Amino acid sequence: MTTRTTAYDVADYLTSEARVAAYRELATEEGDPKALAAALGNVARAKGMTRLAKATGLTREALIGR
Repeated sequence: MTTRTTAYDVADYLTSEARVAAYRELATEEGDPKALAAALGNVARAKGMTRLAKATGLTREALIGR
C-alpha cells in the first residue's frame, strides 16, 4: 500500500484576519527576521499579491523583495 500525501501550504489556512494576526504574532515572537519575512510572504500570498500591491501602493516586486 502506498501513502498518498499532498503539499502543505500555510497560505491555504490564512483565511481570516484573526488567523493572519495570530500567525504574524507568532512569527514576531520567534525573534527571527527570516521567519518573520517568510511569514509576511505567506500572508501576502494568502491575500493575493496583486491585490496587496494595489492596496499598499507597492509593486509586486517590492513585496517579494526582488
